[in-house]
Amino acid sequence: MKRNAYVFATACLVGLAGTLAGCSSEETANATGDQVIRVGTQNDYPPFAFADDANQLTGYDVDMMKAVDEQLDGYTFEYVAVPWDSMFLALESNKIQAIADQVAKTPERQEKYLFTDESYFAAETVIAVKEGREDIQTIEDLEGKAVGALAGDSYTLLLEEYNETADEPIELKYSESGNPSEILQDVQNGRVDAYVNDPIMMNAVLEKNELGVEIVGQPLVNDDMGIVLKDEEKGEELKALIDPILKQLKEDGTLSELSEKWTGGDYIPE
Repeated sequence: MKRNAYVFATACLVGLAGTLAGCSSEETANATGDQVIRVGTQNDYPPFAFADDANQLTGYDVDMMKAVDEQLDGYTFEYVAVPWDSMFLALESNKIQAIADQVAKTPERQEKYLFTDESYFAAETVIAVKEGREDIQTIEDLEGKAVGALAGDSYTLLLEEYNETADEPIELKYSESGNPSEILQDVQNGRVDAYVNDPIMMNAVLEKNELGVEIVGQPLVNDDMGIVLKDEEKGEELKALIDPILKQLKEDGTLSELSEKWTGGDYIPE
């Protein structure tokens, strides 16, 4: 069984298409002969994936992948910080071979990408507004209001789909930075009326930055998160190896321990 065979590649920041060209897409092997699998994740999405004080990627999703890697003979995971808006482009162009970044298993994504059958986290979707605001509690209350959004994430897709039948569409303000903390600052400063995302991440950002923003109402939906792979033969091979390991890590309590460590609760789906 492989131990302590992790390579961190935070220096290889993947962004615009031009930046992507700076990271080799060729499959490589390390000194022990293990095949290197580059795993893309964000560096600003606490407590799931973020850069620590030493600029090393850490968080629940990274620790989850480390636990998988410990059981995965013949492979070593290398963690690459990738902005959200470049994540799937990096996968499609083989700059990374897997994504571990709280990606919800939506039908649209499952048509295009390969997900592990085993989900490794169950996430909620909630609304955040400026403290003291009482006119927003439900998704219907967002109609006609400005809501911060990240292009392509499951929370934005939910709002885009709602707009298809809404009496008055929600005004989606797409972030240029792709940084959830900046959107939450926009909520506090009144640039947008609300933000829809995961409560664990938002509470971590609110606490760290001491923002006057609060979560309101009931969860809009619940999503299961999976590891994303390219829908091709290599992806199928990795999926067949990773799924039994994820199942084992659920059954032996490893994922529950990691969830408690990073989020303060057990959010592991059965």
